[in-house]
Amino acid sequence: MRKNNPFISIVPVLCLCLGLSGCSLPANQNNASSDSVITIAAKDGSHSDVINAVKGAFEEENNCTIKVISLENAELHDSIIEDATQDTGTYDLIMIDDPLMPEYIEKNVITNLTKLNYVDDEDFVEKSRLLGKDPYPLGATYALPFSGNVQLIFYNPEVITDESIFDNWESILSSCEVLKSSGTNGYAVRGQTGNPIVSDFLPILWAFGGDLFDENNKVILDSQESRDALEFYCRLYKSGDNYTKDDLVKAITSGKAGMALGWPSWFVTGNGPTAQIAQIPGKRSASSEVLPTGEIGNWLLGVTENSANKELALKLAVYLTSADVQRQALDYGGIPTRKSIFKDKAVLQKYPYFDQLYSGTNNSRVRPRTTKWSAIEDKFGAELVKCLDGEQTVEETIINSQKVITSLAY
Repeated sequence: MRKNNPFISIVPVLCLCLGLSGCSLPANQNNASSDSVITIAAKDGSHSDVINAVKGAFEEENNCTIKVISLENAELHDSIIEDATQDTGTYDLIMIDDPLMPEYIEKNVITNLTKLNYVDDEDFVEKSRLLGKDPYPLGATYALPFSGNVQLIFYNPEVITDESIFDNWESILSSCEVLKSSGTNGYAVRGQTGNPIVSDFLPILWAFGGDLFDENNKVILDSQESRDALEFYCRLYKSGDNYTKDDLVKAITSGKAGMALGWPSWFVTGNGPTAQIAQIPGKRSASSEVLPTGEIGNWLLGVTENSANKELALKLAVYLTSADVQRQALDYGGIPTRKSIFKDKAVLQKYPYFDQLYSGTNNSRVRPRTTKWSAIEDKFGAELVKCLDGEQTVEETIINSQKVITSLAY
């Protein structure tokens, strides 16, 4: 639900700030106001915690205050869209769930960083760096990769002791059904309508050879592959239970459930992961073709088009995504987006699971790049929930979803 923004407005006055590292700006654009306030609309949880932990040096060096407004997913999106309608926005920098990039660009929410003379940094993992481009993947840069989330399998090793089951989805189902018969939930589904259930289902749809759109952006959900994937997903659900995000994490870490799909920011802290990590299988069965299934879900930083302090906001985005700051952020559960950190032997010795994250990112795939993605998630997610709840059949769900996605997409 949308809320009015109660935050203080930014009053620009001039003050010379140090040059922007990581991109090239004309000298007369490096001016920022004395005691400037840079306000960030950020995802709640570890993402906001990281910014608050590392912002002090930037504030001191640039004579400014960084205000972090921490919001959950839906409220973050709605608040950003509402603030973009103002002549001068409250937010200078926003955190962006990468599939929302097309919507934010269409609605003129974020500014073209290439036009602010930002030069791409090749140290970013390529798949992460390209998420900030429009048109995707070879256009101008509109956002920088802040958190390298990629969807992976998280499991409790005391419940699931045989890692070979993660070779294919049928093997996973068999193991989860055995667990259920012994009194332990096997697969933990995040089955709430909208983003949760759609994100949970897509890797299985992809592994079965199905998809929402073809290369020409035609809706192709109405297929046998989609039916098979959804029937399979319903069986997985019966092997476990439906959880909210926080309860899902608790279920895996406590051993009340064996495994789930999830994001590193849920399970990774400064002390390491709270569960074992495996790649999402790209095969339906042991003999199936391997398909890309790992869903990339980086959180990006973009400068708002109606910011009164674009240059300083861009400087802050470069700072927060820099290699030095990403190294600091590791102690607070930060997930890097830079190749130099993933390949650093000292980092890997302390965080050996980064191999899994790096591999998962390099083998990931993006969600459909459409300005209607938020609406598609809402409608498609509602149909999937009806199917899990037994309110409609798999056949009805696929047919209804094909119609609703088509109506939104065109």
